[in-house]
Amino acid sequence: MLTEIRAALRPALSLLLAATLLTGLGYPLLVTLMAQLVFPHQANGSLIEDRGHVVGSELIAQSFAGPGWFHPRPSAAGNGYDGSASSASNLAPGSKDLAAAIAARIAALRAEGMSGTAVPSDLVTASASGLDPDLSPAAALVQIPRIAAARGLPEVRVRALVAAATQWPLLGLIGEPHVNVLALNRQLAAIGAKPAR
Repeated sequence: MLTEIRAALRPALSLLLAATLLTGLGYPLLVTLMAQLVFPHQANGSLIEDRGHVVGSELIAQSFAGPGWFHPRPSAAGNGYDGSASSASNLAPGSKDLAAAIAARIAALRAEGMSGTAVPSDLVTASASGLDPDLSPAAALVQIPRIAAARGLPEVRVRALVAAATQWPLLGLIGEPHVNVLALNRQLAAIGAKPAR
C-alpha cells in the first residue's frame, strides 16, 4: 500500500514542481525580459526624469497647487495622490457626502476665478484609483484663464500648449481624448513664465 501511495505521489509532485518552475518562474522571467527589451520605458513605470532626477510618472497623478498650474482630478487616495492608498471613495452617486464634496470642489474652482462655464465632471470627481494622471481637454481648457493670468501669458499661448498635449484615441476609436497633467505642467514650466505665488 505504501509503495502504491509513493507511486501515485511521485508524478503528482513532479508535475507540481514542473508547473511551479514553468508558470511561477519561467513565464514571469520571460515576460519581464520581453517587456524590458520591447517596452523598457513602460516596463519601468513610465518614469519622467529631469536632469537625472525622477520627477514623476506618466501613470500617477500628483498634486499641483497654486493658480499658475493645471490642477489634476481630485484624489480619494489616502492623503491625496498617495500611491500606497490607491482607492475610490466608494460613495454612491446619491450620497450626500459625495454631493457635498462636489459642491465644495465647485465652490473652490469658482473662488479661483472659473465662472460662466460649466465645470467638467473630471475636475470635481475623483477617479476609481484616485491617481488618474489625465484630464479631459475640456477640463484643461477651462483652467486656461486662471493660468494665463497667474503667469502673465496670453491665453492663446496656454491654449496652444493644451492643444499640443492632447492625446487622441488610438486609431480614432480606442479611448477618449485626454491630457496628461504632469506633462502639460512640465511644458508650462519650460516656457519660462513664473507662476504667481
